[in-house]
Amino acid sequence: MGCLGAAKIDERYTHISSRHPCFSGEANVNRGRIHLPVSPACNIQCRFCKRTFNKFENRPGVSAELLKPAAALDKVKEALELCPEITVAGIAGPGDTLATGHALQTFDIIHRAYPDLINCLSTNGLLLEPYAEEIFRVGVRTLTVTVNAVDPAILDRICSHIILEGKKYEGVEGAAILIEAQKRGIRKAAALGLLIKINIVLIPGINGEHIGEIARTVAENGAGIINIIPLIPQYEFAGFSEPDCLQLAQAREAAEAYLPVFRHCRHCRADAVGIPGRGDLSSLLYGNRELEQTFSHG
Repeated sequence: MGCLGAAKIDERYTHISSRHPCFSGEANVNRGRIHLPVSPACNIQCRFCKRTFNKFENRPGVSAELLKPAAALDKVKEALELCPEITVAGIAGPGDTLATGHALQTFDIIHRAYPDLINCLSTNGLLLEPYAEEIFRVGVRTLTVTVNAVDPAILDRICSHIILEGKKYEGVEGAAILIEAQKRGIRKAAALGLLIKINIVLIPGINGEHIGEIARTVAENGAGIINIIPLIPQYEFAGFSEPDCLQLAQAREAAEAYLPVFRHCRHCRADAVGIPGRGDLSSLLYGNRELEQTFSHG
């Protein structure tokens, strides 16, 4: 907690950010969100990513169950009864939101029933450009794109492969395809008027000295705010160390030369519910259900 500081938000986005706990430090302690775990598959494989279903790990890529889009409306209704301060319906996994049509279908349902809720989508950006207009149509106004490098040689060390139109791309080739897709997608989403947050997983020794370049690149393409997430050592990066407070502060300083930096991220699960600063209510919504399906890459 000693690493946290005050977030700054572009004034153009105050009307949304002041109600969104993942974009504003103030909203982080008095506004709530529900994450709907409807996305079953991912189209890239990051070397630190371990998606799973359980009830105890507090990190991205984890949920107690896979929710079907048709069931999402009832979950939102239940969540609002539990926590009337919820202002955001988000989808952040457990897979990528654009790898299947489940997230957009869910947002269409939610937006029709609760038009005042802020719809928020998180994606790796591989398919952001072709889906940007559909994302906007179903009511999404805030978007998070995870961009861990803008140099293919660096991203190759972080992402082992991507799957695009049924074909697997590995190495620097796959990394370059992903980077260019992310830049095109961010530009298009920004042109539509979406508020775009960039998540960067800070991996000392790999992209720690690259944060400023990432921030400069995404700012040029229309992003509005950055969130730097300390690596959780697991999967292929299980032997790595988490960045310390000094490394995190240096990364934030490098990014803040180009964009405001959000400093209150709590490594939320894909089924998180409630006000981030006051604990998680997800077990009240998802804790008593049996698991459905398994996670799939590609």
